[in-house]
Amino acid sequence: MGLASPDHTSQKVWGLVGAAGYACAALVAARSSTPWARTPAVVAVAGAAAVPLLYLSVIGRAQMEVGVVERAADLLFSTGTPYNPAPHAVRDFNPYLPGMALFGIPHLLFGDTPFASARVWFLVVFLAAVAGAVRVLTRGGGLATGSSGTARGATAGLTGALWLIACPVVALPLSIGGVDPPVIGLLCLALAFTQRGHAGRAGLVVGIAAALKWTAWPAIPVIVAVLAVRSGRRAAFRCAAAATGLAALTITPAVLADTSAFYQNVVLYPLGLGPTASSAQSPLLGHLIVLLLPHGKAVTTALIALSAVGVGASLLVRPPRSIVAAADRLALGLLLAIALSPATRVGYAVYPIVLIAWPRFTARLSADRTATPHPATEPPHHRRTVASPLCTAAQATAGPLPPHHSPVGRDAQRRPHREHHETGGRHPVGADDSRGAG
Repeated sequence: MGLASPDHTSQKVWGLVGAAGYACAALVAARSSTPWARTPAVVAVAGAAAVPLLYLSVIGRAQMEVGVVERAADLLFSTGTPYNPAPHAVRDFNPYLPGMALFGIPHLLFGDTPFASARVWFLVVFLAAVAGAVRVLTRGGGLATGSSGTARGATAGLTGALWLIACPVVALPLSIGGVDPPVIGLLCLALAFTQRGHAGRAGLVVGIAAALKWTAWPAIPVIVAVLAVRSGRRAAFRCAAAATGLAALTITPAVLADTSAFYQNVVLYPLGLGPTASSAQSPLLGHLIVLLLPHGKAVTTALIALSAVGVGASLLVRPPRSIVAAADRLALGLLLAIALSPATRVGYAVYPIVLIAWPRFTARLSADRTATPHPATEPPHHRRTVASPLCTAAQATAGPLPPHHSPVGRDAQRRPHREHHETGGRHPVGADDSRGAG
């Protein structure tokens, strides 16, 4: 990317600096005895994300989306809508939903200072969402985990978060100011709440993401479907109501303020159906269909609609039963939309890649199942516990336990005394002994 990008672009700076950072991380990883260790992850994050971000902030170079969002905040406070009513050039269009304009408020208040740039707040929200997801999975949910297990989970979560940031499709938009990292970070947090069974919180988080960009909307039916299977219809309805209600509450005022401006900026321009061609054009399937086929835009629109119907039907016919399956289904839907859209870019691959990789990692931080509550009237000695894989492996390595150490042996030893206690001592000792021996 550093060699192929045009001069004086943020992509070129990131490519050249990031290549050096990844090379240093590769050298550190080669000398490490532990695979996926934290030290090479820290080096990769520093070289491919932190250093390019600081350098680009100092020289004042960023992705065009940063200026679009900052201008949207200015329009929101001056005209009541974040959209230009008469856009002509590419920079005049704002293809994002109204919530994205909030990232430009610091620039509106403090001007051209490095820490007021919308790019910095994209990074802050992404990091906060990922950290929140790790915290939810390692400390939430009411599962009985000890302090050492929680510490180990938090440590593993931090290492995984570092490797996520080091991924090139994440480090690039974080450095140059892409708008997608906060959206995908919120989706990861929503999936974490879904895994823990917190339907209302999952709905609120995915509703916030849906108020930022259209790419978060497919997550709503997917999360609702997996909640319906795991937690019941009431939880699914609570999530759907929270997500759609929050998104509608954010979007409706902008639609009512200037319907024409909203339609031009948010609907026509991203689909490539407006008078001005979108700058997000990569040689993917949708872009090639528009170039090679007559009425190509209508064909791509129909294909996107058919793919959305197909993914939606799969949620009804075979709903996902785990968070990994739900993330895979969401990644499939977004991948189809990205490939078929006439105005898209390869950078949108951050969505399917993160959705495929991150839930598989977080599944190891927390058991992907709901705890079954024990009846209140059930005696404590009748309650069963779920053996952890670690304990099972340790038992297999150490061999069978002695009879007086194993749970079965202890139960067999205690059974005569318990039965004698439960019968009130009415039976003779010999009868209890014979029944215990039998």
